[in-house]
Amino acid sequence: MSANYVIGVDYGTDSVRSVLVDTANGKEISASVFLYPRWQKGLYCKPSANQFRQHPLDYIEGLEHTIKACIEKAGGAEIAHLVKGISIDTTGSSPVAVDATGTPLALTSGFEENPNAMFVLWKDHTAVKEAAEINEHATKFPVNYLKYVGGIYSSEWFWAKLLRTLRVDSSIVKGAASWVEHCDWIPFLLSGGTDVTTMKRSRCAAGHKALWAEEFNGLPPEDFFSSLDPLLAGFRDKLFNDTYTSDISAGTLSEEWAGKLGLNTDVVIGVGAFDAHMGAVGGQIEPYYLSKVMGTSTCDILVAPSQDLHGKLIGGICGQVNGSVIPGMAGLEAGQSAFGDVYAWFKNLISWPLNHLLTESDLIDEATAIALKDELESKIIANLSQQAEALDDDDYAELAIDWLNGRRTPDANQELKGAITGLGLGTDAPRFFRALAAATCFGAKAIVDRFKEQGVPVKGIIGIGGVAKKSAYIMQMMADVLEMPIRIHRFEHTCALGAAMFAAVAAGIYPNIEAAMAAMGTGFEKEYTPSVKKQKLYRQHYQAYLGLGRYLEKHNKKDVKPYLS
Repeated sequence: MSANYVIGVDYGTDSVRSVLVDTANGKEISASVFLYPRWQKGLYCKPSANQFRQHPLDYIEGLEHTIKACIEKAGGAEIAHLVKGISIDTTGSSPVAVDATGTPLALTSGFEENPNAMFVLWKDHTAVKEAAEINEHATKFPVNYLKYVGGIYSSEWFWAKLLRTLRVDSSIVKGAASWVEHCDWIPFLLSGGTDVTTMKRSRCAAGHKALWAEEFNGLPPEDFFSSLDPLLAGFRDKLFNDTYTSDISAGTLSEEWAGKLGLNTDVVIGVGAFDAHMGAVGGQIEPYYLSKVMGTSTCDILVAPSQDLHGKLIGGICGQVNGSVIPGMAGLEAGQSAFGDVYAWFKNLISWPLNHLLTESDLIDEATAIALKDELESKIIANLSQQAEALDDDDYAELAIDWLNGRRTPDANQELKGAITGLGLGTDAPRFFRALAAATCFGAKAIVDRFKEQGVPVKGIIGIGGVAKKSAYIMQMMADVLEMPIRIHRFEHTCALGAAMFAAVAAGIYPNIEAAMAAMGTGFEKEYTPSVKKQKLYRQHYQAYLGLGRYLEKHNKKDVKPYLS
């Protein structure tokens, strides 16, 4: 019997990776990673203004490069005919304005260098004001249209970003025939779509970020949006009513893309979803186990039988949507707006002399200075972790809050800021780093506690992503703080593996995602168990973390209160 291969494509914040997978056992045949060149240069972004945009050409170039590289590494034309399906996951909410053909405006004449015509990345927080208006506006309606997104709408999401874009750029108002998620556009692109009204929209993206719900028979009604701002009048009709789970085919590979990639036109393209949701599947999620995809941010996914949550609304999370992760089950999403970004921020902070002074040295040439800078930067986090781990627990004054990019959950508020207290003349880099690491773990505990407080048990943690695999120090600390075990999934590109599993189902190789998970799951490589010795210490520090957080939030002028009923 000949092999069947599928390709999972995972679009992250900094890069896209494609993985060619054997559907018989989930074995990675080949993989390729592509760094977005425009993003690497910082183009179209203004971090000081919380503006983060990505050009669609970064996505297109990465898609072609990584898939072709996977095929070439695996044997080229000899194995191309074995590829049966491709599925996509992306960050989200990362929407873009498109014309009637479904083409992002940045790919059309006159919009090539306009950031407002590009994808508004998940971490873009320019729509804080619009999100606050949506939250206030929702209280005026007898139906609670925010009930399935935790009661608070976030500036990271679909409608807030759309309204902000329309307000600041009249050219987008005139040019936008619709507003689409990254995870919906890539399958549409691969399958040769030319009419945006035929684009199959992801249940995952629509339910968690765009206020779509079965109870509403789609999106909230027209008057919800038009009474919020006249700029939104008629926009609901430019969007969608139906949504699709990721086990469904979005079409087959177009002749154009088949030619580019060296594949057949009978390759099935699956409906897309967000990275963490497919990553949870790739990580072999089980009911009531929290899957934490830990990268620049975290996205936490929990699944439960739909009947268990009937009539139960979880406040302050990023949504509960039937079929958003596993068709037939409720998917619940939470997360932290900054996780790996916290460590990256600190590394950049203490690397200032390396970045700004080393190349000016009179002692070494520029090439040596650059090489030395790269070498030292690559060692900073690992060495900080080692020295932080060796610190005495009796000398632990520093306490940090992890809201450097706002707070995603519990209770979204992107205007909140990070903080650190307890600094003294004895505070050095390892002590500062320890406080930051603990803060990210306390942020994770706040999410677990919210689920438990509202009647959703959390039996354990499944760790996925770069931080989970690379930082034993942080994972052990998190197990200690959460007081529960953390299993680390074996597969390196777990989100891409989840996409590959969905591709196998969309292509008809497996009847459902549960069967694909059973056959293609690669298991776990390590488990961290909590230390009883650390229990008292972290319980005390966690209560101090909550207290400091309450103080900061109380003094935040534009605090957002959840709307639940």
